[in-house]
Amino acid sequence: LLPVLGKIDLAMVGEPTGMEMAVAEKGLIVLRCRAKGRSGHAARDNGENAISNAMQDIQWLHSYQFPNVSEMLGQVKMTVTMISAGTQHNVIPDHCEYTIDIRTTDTANNALVLKTIQAHIAAEITGPNLNLNASTIAPDHPLVLKAKSLGIPCFGSPTLSDQSLLDAPSVKMGPGRSERSHTANEYVHISEIRQGIEGYIDLLEQFLKI
Repeated sequence: LLPVLGKIDLAMVGEPTGMEMAVAEKGLIVLRCRAKGRSGHAARDNGENAISNAMQDIQWLHSYQFPNVSEMLGQVKMTVTMISAGTQHNVIPDHCEYTIDIRTTDTANNALVLKTIQAHIAAEITGPNLNLNASTIAPDHPLVLKAKSLGIPCFGSPTLSDQSLLDAPSVKMGPGRSERSHTANEYVHISEIRQGIEGYIDLLEQFLKI
């Protein structure tokens, strides 16, 4: 659709923000890692446990904080969300695979974050996609200034959206709450949709008067 639309001067991504305006959002890297060991019998000391090696990596990921903290987006967040190892109880595993969900910022972009991780963990890293960087809009953009004049709170979003794929100034704003996303019973109240429509119309009418 984007090629059909032609040049875009300004975009508003309709993600659930409670009709507050996200003027920045974190980027995303998903890393698949493989810690290596050496198989052996669990009753003997003739192997190298890949789970133990992975635990050292995971401890670093859990505790490390990047020094360049974003004013709008805060710290980079690294979370191990999946892990798999072992074949049976009496065999020391020779590999342990785990996945890291990383939320990057405008002051610590995807390339910098990946380079830092590679320098500190022992596991092999496969398939990093570095295209989904953090995005921001200028704080003095007319749409942002108009939103603030109307009392609309502006914030930095910890979640990623299609905003990261847009080659144009953009904000994220829509009815519903982001906290409900990816839950068993994700929902938006009808009243929130109605308020959202009214909020969009009011903001855009006021903005287009500039």
